[in-house]
Amino acid sequence: QVQLVESGGGLVQAGGSLRLSCAASGRTFSGLAMGWFRQAPGKEREFVAALSYVGGSTRYSDSVKGRFTISRDNAKNIVYLQMSNLKPEDTAVYYCAAVPTTDRGRSYYTEQSYDYWGQGTQVTVSS
Repeated sequence: QVQLVESGGGLVQAGGSLRLSCAASGRTFSGLAMGWFRQAPGKEREFVAALSYVGGSTRYSDSVKGRFTISRDNAKNIVYLQMSNLKPEDTAVYYCAAVPTTDRGRSYYTEQSYDYWGQGTQVTVSS
């Protein structure tokens, strides 16, 4: 079992920045591929960013590419999502997800790929 706890959400003005954190516990963090998803009111949950467990392979949705950066600290069992130049359309609940994998360089961008989910953290961007 893996437990994921997100933090760092809040209210920010358009153009501002936030850094989300996701702390993992319950198993070896370095064997987990990690991802971030988000769900806006009235919409389905969508992929945001993903990172392989070695950390060298990343993927981003087109809507956040160039503005968001996913990274991980395997010593602290934390994955981060640095969000810059935030827009009102980035407003959503952001979820951290994890999947055990032996493929060191693979990242995953579909919800169905992930086995574990956090409770989410709210990000609100005002115009």
